[in-house]
Amino acid sequence: MCWQWRRPTRRLRFRRRVGRRFSYQGLTYISSPNTPLFTHQYSHAWFDFRNKKDAFADYFQNSIKATTAHRLFCLSLAPQFSDYSDNLWGISSSDSKNGYVAWGGPPTIGPIDGSIVPCATAGSLPFLFTQAIQVLRWIRGHYPQAWQRYGYVDAFNPLSGWYDADVIGIDVGISILMAENQRTGFVWSTFMKDPDAQNGMSLAGFQPA
Repeated sequence: MCWQWRRPTRRLRFRRRVGRRFSYQGLTYISSPNTPLFTHQYSHAWFDFRNKKDAFADYFQNSIKATTAHRLFCLSLAPQFSDYSDNLWGISSSDSKNGYVAWGGPPTIGPIDGSIVPCATAGSLPFLFTQAIQVLRWIRGHYPQAWQRYGYVDAFNPLSGWYDADVIGIDVGISILMAENQRTGFVWSTFMKDPDAQNGMSLAGFQPA
């Protein structure tokens, strides 16, 4: 979901542009072509979309479906990349051994090579907690080079032995925010107390699901 400038008036007006519907292994959800997993995460870091819907969707449930589809997509790649499993999945825009790349799926986006992006699963904690925390714990326990002083590296490839040298703030940010939202809902409850956040949701047409 994105917003497009329409025309200036006394009040800023926007026209919502909603992605198209995708289907994968029995799951149907709204997304956009060639958009990695993070697009289903970042708005949820602040706005609490649980039990709410607008004219198009319940976006919290939509992100659950999109994340589930992404996990199944990664598992389907196991014949090509033997590291992908219930213990290791999650691809989103990140560094790679050949530089920055936007990758993910379904459908396949970018030159997937078996790399793992830890913040892809960390950012999914409120959507698929059991499956996501399993991956994060597996990485901590089996790939010590992927965990540095400030958190998980941006990406690593268990097949080639490549590890990114960087721990990136935006990765740590989405990981911490979504972990706390899953744990206590603190970020959601604090942010949603702001009158502007409440008014924005109302003007956008959100109602109880």
